[in-house]
Amino acid sequence: MKFKATLIGATAILMWSLLALFTAASGKMPPFQLSAICFLIGSVPGLIVLALKPERLALLKQPAKVWITGIAGLFGYHFLYFTALRNAPAVEAGLIAYLWPLLIVVGSALLPGERLRWYHVAGAFSGLMGTIMIIARNGIAFDDAYLMGYGAALLCAFTWSGYSLLTRRFEAVSTDVVTGFCLATSFLSFVCHFGLETTVWPETTFEWLAVAGLGLLPVGAAFYAWDFGVKNGNIQLLGVASYAAPVLSTLILILFGFAEPSWRIAAACLFVTGGAVLAAKDMIFGRGRAVAQPAE
Repeated sequence: MKFKATLIGATAILMWSLLALFTAASGKMPPFQLSAICFLIGSVPGLIVLALKPERLALLKQPAKVWITGIAGLFGYHFLYFTALRNAPAVEAGLIAYLWPLLIVVGSALLPGERLRWYHVAGAFSGLMGTIMIIARNGIAFDDAYLMGYGAALLCAFTWSGYSLLTRRFEAVSTDVVTGFCLATSFLSFVCHFGLETTVWPETTFEWLAVAGLGLLPVGAAFYAWDFGVKNGNIQLLGVASYAAPVLSTLILILFGFAEPSWRIAAACLFVTGGAVLAAKDMIFGRGRAVAQPAE
């Protein structure tokens, strides 16, 4: 069960690697409007399941802390990320925000039944190095004039890592609730859009398809897969593997002609892959399986 859940969680990382491609192809829609529409689309598969199996509606009855955690995680992360990008250069804001996989790995030591090993931390740092090589390929220049943006990016990292870790503590809660999280995030994003942005609609069928792709995969199915994975899988490995998303994203952009290949990308792949293999040492070589493993 744990291995299967980890693989399902890893599919979220694969879907998130499509985020840059679909976003680049979606036109000039402002971020909160795009978020609102994509999360609305992302809720559709869950709504279909609930319509076909109405008995599962009972699973949506959860304590307030579950709903607060889920909505704060999905909407809070995106709100802070967009705020960071509005108030700081994208490279520096992106790097700070992408501390969340490392925070998940380190924070997993606080979870019941989990033990943080040196190779989990080493693997996370290796993945972080690979991410820095990708995101900061043109250099990094932190400027105190952008402190508000940097602060929002740091809160962004803590928000997503905190959501992921708290989700593990709600392992008995059905993944069906993610449908509600998506609907609430869509509604709050619409509120932010109408208050802060000017509406811009896609101009071509291709752009609409890109928006639909965002809603169905990286801003839709990925959150259901991630919820199931962090609740039932190897959370340290998922944290480290998350650093593969920016590398895979860059490779996909190269494949579709949006970026150029370079030695830096090849080195980043080695850092991320090596870190993931190191973090998965127990799973790959079958050692320590009995150590700190929760009962299934």
